[in-house]
Order: sequence, then structure tokens, then C-alpha cells
Amino acid sequence: MSELEQALATIARGADEIIKREDLAERLKTGRQLRIKAGFDPTAPDLHLGHTVLLNKMRQFQDLGHQVIFLIGDFTGMIGDPTGKNVTRKPLTREDVLANAETYAEQVYKVLDKERTELRFNSEWFGSMSAADMIKLAAQHTVARMLERDDFTKRYAAQQPIAIHEFLYPLVQGYDSVALKADVELGGTDQKFNLLMGRALQEHHGQPPQIVLTMPLLEGLDGVNKMSKSLGNYIGINEPAIDIVTKTMKIGDELMWRWFELLSFDTSLDDMARMKGEIASGQLNPRDAKLVLARELATRFHDSSVAEQAITGWHAVVRGEGDTSSLPLTDIKVSAEGMRLPSLLTAAGITASNSEANRKLKERAVRIDAEVVEDTQRIFHAGFEGVLQVGKRNFARVRLTSE
Repeated sequence: MSELEQALATIARGADEIIKREDLAERLKTGRQLRIKAGFDPTAPDLHLGHTVLLNKMRQFQDLGHQVIFLIGDFTGMIGDPTGKNVTRKPLTREDVLANAETYAEQVYKVLDKERTELRFNSEWFGSMSAADMIKLAAQHTVARMLERDDFTKRYAAQQPIAIHEFLYPLVQGYDSVALKADVELGGTDQKFNLLMGRALQEHHGQPPQIVLTMPLLEGLDGVNKMSKSLGNYIGINEPAIDIVTKTMKIGDELMWRWFELLSFDTSLDDMARMKGEIASGQLNPRDAKLVLARELATRFHDSSVAEQAITGWHAVVRGEGDTSSLPLTDIKVSAEGMRLPSLLTAAGITASNSEANRKLKERAVRIDAEVVEDTQRIFHAGFEGVLQVGKRNFARVRLTSE
């Protein structure tokens, strides 16, 4: 392939849609450094793998020599993005936005090259915009056009309230592209309406309309719903390496390929095709392919030595190979009376409730230091240290200390 074709193939990997691909090709042909924008509202302090789908694409643009703009929506965050919501989203306070924004800035450089990232806040231009300016911006779109947006349409049809300020959100996001003179804007498939708004507003202001690149929403650990902290089906990028490894190893075999495509830098599409063929022929166990992904993710958000320690710990527990002392130790405080085993399993986070723990004990699915245990009345006191395990893949190394 030519250099241009290779660049387009890299950019298109995993993308849902590029509007317009031919315009992107023309801008790449100029050889100039393109301005690549992605906006993030600091609605929560921690990022998870779902957020990194866009960050990964931004890093690919950086590696191709382009300028990436990580835009923190400290102004839009106070409006509240209505995307995908069936009720008005509660706006954040200025203090919440700034605290979350600071945490975001620290985390994104685990993926992006700090030296080639332009970090911006949209309060830079909206903070000084007058009421008259905002009215002029609002005049550039109609209510009818806003109601074409899927979530607004559904809420209107269901007679659910839509606040006037929610109509401003797409306009404000679109104007960000004008202020930054973006060549390309990235977003999830659920952001398409807002991204196209940027194209329309740029044309209105005499700028070439940006290319819109939408990325799929990453399914979470359940393989069904998009990754979300509220659903608990996520992997946070600040989680310990052992948690990144163990959670990745739990995903379904089909979901694994989706994660490879959207999250991996090291595994090419040809590599994926080869592994799929080897799994189909019985030459490769899906578990070993999944370990490749788990190792890459743990390395990216920690480092190679910490990742290898996590992999070793996983092998020690799940496959009975190696020393479990490489697993991180979780301290749990207990009273002088001690703690019954079901409560201990729940406190360690490997069962959701004591009733689930009791059920797993009856099923002989619980091990302590590789030995099956069934006694629901067994009590543990301060000083105990060991590896608790439920099933093959849920485990924790714990130490009990006095309250």
C-alpha cells in the first residue's frame, strides 16, 4: 500500500463511519498537520477502557504526525450532555468540573503523547461569550432540526420534559470546532448529531467543514451493554494491573475480538485473522489469545514488569502455576470476634453478597489457598493471610488485621 493508503487504513481501523472519507484523503494528501479534536465532559473523575477507544484513535493520529486537541468541556459539563438520556441530566457544579478535569488531564497521558497533545478547555471562549452572542449562536438552528435527534424525539413522543438548555448542548459542542478550527472531530456513534453540528457551524463561519469520525461504543464486561461505571461492567485505567488482567480474562471469546480491534495497538488485523484461524483449528486456546490482550492493557496503564507480575499471579491462581505471593495484598479489618467466611468473601469483593457466598460454598466452588472449603460457619481472625477464590477466575489475596 502507498503511504496514504496505509494512513487511511490505520485511521479507519475500528471506525464506524467517516464523513467524508474522500475529504479526509484530500486533506491527508496536502501533507500539512491536521488538527484532530475530541471533547470530553468531565462528568466523572476516572476514565475506563470505553473512554480509551477515542484516545487510542487520537494516539494513532499523533503517530501519523498530526496535532491532537484533547478538549475538556468544563463549560459544556455544566450544561449536561443529553445524549442517550431519557431525563434531563443534572448539571455539575464548577467545583466538580474542575476537580474532574484535573484528574482527566493526569490520566489521558497514559495513552496520548503529552508533547504532542494540545490540552484545551472550552470555557476559554464560552467564558467570555455574552448573552447576545449565545442568542446569535442559538439562532443558527431550529427546534424542528433539534427534534430530529433521536433521544430528543423519543423524549418528546413520550411527553418527557426537555429543558431549553439541553438544546444548547449540540450548538455549544459544534461551536468548539469553530473556535479550534478542527479538521477532524472524533466521537462515539451516539455523538453523530453533535459532530455534524460542528460541520454546519464551521460552514456558517466560512471554515472548511470538519471530517467526522465516529467510533463504536465499547461493550463492557457483560458483552451486552456499553461500558459504564454505573453498570459496573467496566475496567478503570487506574485499576491495579492484576484487576485489569483478571477482568480482561473474564470477557467472552467473541467480545475479545471486538476489544482487540478497538483497544490494541500491538495486534494487527492480520494477527487477529491468524489467531482466529488457529483457534478454529485447535492450535490456539482462546484463553492464550486473551492473555495477549490482557498483557498489553496492563502494560499500557502500568509497565511491563508490573504487567508480568500480574500475569504470573493470574497463572498461579487459575492454572496452579507459580507463586501466589506476586498477587497484591488487600487488607481487611475484622473485630475481635472475627469474620465468617461468607462475609469475608463478600468483603474481599469476589462475591456480590453473603447469600451468593453461601450458595458458592454449597456448590464447592470456593477455595482457600487452592483447597476446597464448604464450611459456611468457619470464622477467620486477625493475622490470617491467604488467597480466596470463587470459581476459576474470581480471586483475591487478603490479610486480616484488627480494627
